[in-house]
Amino acid sequence: MTWTILVLVLAIALFLFGGMLLKHDAKNPGAVIILAKKAIKLVAIMLIAGCVCRLYMPYYLTSVNPAILQEMVSSMQEQQNAEKNKAVRKYVRSKMDEMTADAPIWGDVKAKKTIFLWSDYSCPYCRRVHSELARVMAERDDVRVVLKNFSIHGPLSDAPAKAVIAAKQQGDDKAAALDKLLMDREYYTQADLKDQANLASTVHTNVMKLAAEAGLDVAQLEKDMKGEAVARELENVRDLAQRFDISGTPYLIIGEQAFPGAIPYDQIVEALK
Repeated sequence: MTWTILVLVLAIALFLFGGMLLKHDAKNPGAVIILAKKAIKLVAIMLIAGCVCRLYMPYYLTSVNPAILQEMVSSMQEQQNAEKNKAVRKYVRSKMDEMTADAPIWGDVKAKKTIFLWSDYSCPYCRRVHSELARVMAERDDVRVVLKNFSIHGPLSDAPAKAVIAAKQQGDDKAAALDKLLMDREYYTQADLKDQANLASTVHTNVMKLAAEAGLDVAQLEKDMKGEAVARELENVRDLAQRFDISGTPYLIIGEQAFPGAIPYDQIVEALK
């Protein structure tokens, strides 16, 4: 802004006094001098107009017509989403088997339509979208949800994420049952959060209690949580998060479109079309 004002002042000075820079006979200026003066005035006018536009534009966009800014932002977001969906579409089509190999699946594993869900069991927004997905799944049998358990909150996330992935080895139905319990129940308290030294152990114990309630063989589950399949799936979740620029949860890929955030039931249904 400072440089714009400085250039404007210089341009005005050039317009008013630029001709004085040329040495000539004031009474009989030649054709070259006349053209030079006109050129100087033209350059000065162009600089003045450019500076005035530059100074006025922020005021116009923020005070006179702020809707233009909103339209610009929306347009940029739409363009970015289109590019992201293009990348998602290309990858999902070629890597579907790899993306689902070790992931727990909610619903018919052979369903025609797929929703990928990156979520964290300690995330309240994930619980909200989980309930919306439950409505969809209750009404349709042509949809499956592939759970990509994103462990991003340390001890609050690690045990439940590993447990649900490991539960897949005892059946996707068992994994889905544990997933539902973890989303519907509180597996840690505010008092637990104050005891950071024992938080991971407390969360693990509480998750195992829910696993038993879900009908899982807890001893086997403990072993499977340390196995290669769980490690491989967690790595796949992180790799895909980096590829798709996923920085938080929830995050859904429905069909071949990406949806960051807790989208509502109607939007999920529309995307499935």
